[in-house]
Amino acid sequence: MKKLSALFLALLLLFGITAGCGQQNTSEPSENKSNQKTEETASQFPVKVKDGLGNEVTISEKPERIVSLIPSNTEIAYALGLGEQIVGVSDNDNYPEDVQNKEKVGGMEFNVEKIISLKPDLVLAHASSAHNSQEGLKQLKDAGINVFVVEDAQSFDKVYDSIQTIGKITGTSDKAEDIVAEMKTKLADIQEKGKTIPDDQKVSVFVEVNPAPQIYTTGKGTFMDEMLTIIGAKNAAGDQEGWPQMTEEAVVKLNPDVIVTTYGYYVDKAVDQVLARKGWENVSAVKNKRVYDVHSDLVSRPGPRLVEGVEELAKAIYPDVYKK
Repeated sequence: MKKLSALFLALLLLFGITAGCGQQNTSEPSENKSNQKTEETASQFPVKVKDGLGNEVTISEKPERIVSLIPSNTEIAYALGLGEQIVGVSDNDNYPEDVQNKEKVGGMEFNVEKIISLKPDLVLAHASSAHNSQEGLKQLKDAGINVFVVEDAQSFDKVYDSIQTIGKITGTSDKAEDIVAEMKTKLADIQEKGKTIPDDQKVSVFVEVNPAPQIYTTGKGTFMDEMLTIIGAKNAAGDQEGWPQMTEEAVVKLNPDVIVTTYGYYVDKAVDQVLARKGWENVSAVKNKRVYDVHSDLVSRPGPRLVEGVEELAKAIYPDVYKK
């Protein structure tokens, strides 16, 4: 028995030593892999990229402190895994929840002094508002801060470009490619379902992005118009360009099958207000009570959540097709 016990103890010790050696060997490649990835990221810099205004911007090193001046840029940055690097966001940022823990730097008129005090090495601006903040952006550049103006994307392809470009200037290109690939796959699946809708069953949709009395909608050359095409619907204002303002009489004349509002998060009972409009009683969408609200953030911010917006639109307009 003593011999057997001694043999058993020896085997246990041998196994322990072997296992210990195995663990040590497996940890070394992991450390090497981590170091290799860091070196690969560092080797991506410096990078030279043209921004949304056509200016060539050089980023010498991977940014460690980032300020975002618009919600769509912030959402892209978080999706790229840059939440810890974000030190400042706009007053309008509300997603993801962690933005509530970040310093606020103002809205359309940002606080230059506040941004400089945060010591960012990259400020993500946006072409949609850059023309109104040229002086402020110049002050940031004069302070030695890299300012990159992201293009005002008006199509899914341009949104993909924006994600990939932000990925490139932040050393997260691989993650950007993954995000874009996932968006394209989901969008393709939605589009396939849209193709099953016969032409004679495609509904006309009026998207109301701002309520009466100043009604604005989406026309050609916008990603919201592209969304309607993808899900197999027709844009009632498809002969218009960009984001046109329309009178109530003009909308009544269009007689859309469906009306979608995108402002229900800040206007109380948005759908009920449309249904109660005088003179709209005979509009098909009102008569058949086919008025829906979709959250603006999902259908207006050119970022990763746009596909969610397409899904929400699809389920509202064609529930029998997309809720299966």
